[in-house]
Amino acid sequence: MAQNADVYRDGDQWVGKIQGNSRASFRADTQAQAYNDMRDSLQRRQGGEISIHDRKGEIRDKHTVSPANDPRKTKG
Repeated sequence: MAQNADVYRDGDQWVGKIQGNSRASFRADTQAQAYNDMRDSLQRRQGGEISIHDRKGEIRDKHTVSPANDPRKTKG
């Protein structure tokens, strides 16, 4: 099942958090790094949508993340 996530500022760090979880999945010094970590995590799962918040906490952008393709080409 696809999951939704947020990337937002928390103190001096940027946080990536899946909605509904009580704790952050990732912490990073830059928004770009937190976004990349969250995108990679959602790709490994079933995909989802990331809401990117600005420094004031308002959503400034949303990105849909497709699930990663299974590299194996086996039948069955």
